[in-house]
Amino acid sequence: MRDPARLQGRPWQSAVDIVAGDVLQPESLTGAMCGVQAAYYLVHSLGGGADFHQRDLEAARNFGLAARAAGVERIIYLGGLAEATPELSEHLRSRQQTGDSLRSTGVSVTELRAGVIVGSGSLSFEMIRYLTERVPMMICPRWVYTRTQPIGIREVLDYLVAALATPESNGRIIEIGGAEVVTYGEMMTIYAEVRGLRRWMVPVPVLTPRLSSYWVNLVTPIPAVIARPLIEGLRNENVVHDLSAQQLFPQIQPVGYRTAVERALARLQASNVETAWSDALQTSQGAVPPVILTNQEGMIVEHRQRVVPAAPADIYTIFMGVGGERGWFYMNWAWEIRGFMDRMIGGVGLRRGRRDPDELRVGDALDFWRVEAVEPERLLRLRAEMKVPGKAWLQFKVTPHDENQTLLAQTAFFAPKGLMGWLYWYALYPLHGLIFSGLINQIAQRAVALKRKPS
Repeated sequence: MRDPARLQGRPWQSAVDIVAGDVLQPESLTGAMCGVQAAYYLVHSLGGGADFHQRDLEAARNFGLAARAAGVERIIYLGGLAEATPELSEHLRSRQQTGDSLRSTGVSVTELRAGVIVGSGSLSFEMIRYLTERVPMMICPRWVYTRTQPIGIREVLDYLVAALATPESNGRIIEIGGAEVVTYGEMMTIYAEVRGLRRWMVPVPVLTPRLSSYWVNLVTPIPAVIARPLIEGLRNENVVHDLSAQQLFPQIQPVGYRTAVERALARLQASNVETAWSDALQTSQGAVPPVILTNQEGMIVEHRQRVVPAAPADIYTIFMGVGGERGWFYMNWAWEIRGFMDRMIGGVGLRRGRRDPDELRVGDALDFWRVEAVEPERLLRLRAEMKVPGKAWLQFKVTPHDENQTLLAQTAFFAPKGLMGWLYWYALYPLHGLIFSGLINQIAQRAVALKRKPS
């Protein structure tokens, strides 16, 4: 079950009814199905342990029975693309048998079968992303040469939406894929080219799925328990053989893999990741964790927050005055050293200062940052222009909390480029931890002091 509280702040929240349900608890699905004509089934149990296959079948049957009892006319399900052979991996077999389990309940099912989906949230694509970003010389077991037909997430969403409005798709299994067939090795090579990275492939005759999963677990955020069934599935080709999707949905024109990757990487902007990240921070609990470090869409996000007994306007005034002659409030000598080092390697350093001591506008230079976004009495986002192996942003944001209190959020975003980017981040993380903790604490303290000054 997903936590409905994580949807707080979405612009469409007030236009839909949000109902919680757990597909492993049939009694919880009754309310969710009430008044529904068509239901999408996008549930997967892969991250839940070794018995994911049985849970998938149980969950699908519970969902289908609840849909039938509520009079739901059809279910649209996103499954896995592969030819049903005796050599099919447990993961892919589970995806296809999940469709069978939904159909067994008597509700009409449209099953869209896709291979690797290129975009945020796709485990297969995230594995390709992290392996290519972090490993300059990639060990290539046999599965690297398996053919697949990756599809962009935008096209997958188009197919899901179009199926609802296409009666001819009802009750059918439809294979969907991108515009070209590539190997997994070619996927990594093309990704590296788009990112401007040089990567070398080293073929090895034997590397079992178990060993591969340990390797993936070591160099990516994907745990071995999830990586292993994924890798086992990579020995099966994911290629479209049935071309019925072209006849049913002629308005959808899938793009090639390179274009899909370019689209996915276009989301490596702080404004895109910040939206999803801030939504995820909303919880049904009152606790405010001081520091959260995570990876999202290939970007490292370090989020610090404090509840401050001051008005949003006062806190905003303080962080809008950072830099320039005032300095950076805490360990200013460290900022000066970083600026000096940047100048030594041809960067802009700290000498640019700021245009005005109190006011900032989009496009202003601020020491070795550039002002990227300003929302009055709410947000300031800075984009780094010092020389770093990647892209970096620093953002300050205030939101009303409880009575006479404000939630101050300070977020550092870093999109590392290649292995050097990751090494740079983690090598400096202890120092960054001190600097950024001191910075947010100083902003909070100065805002409280500003509040106490007589007007």
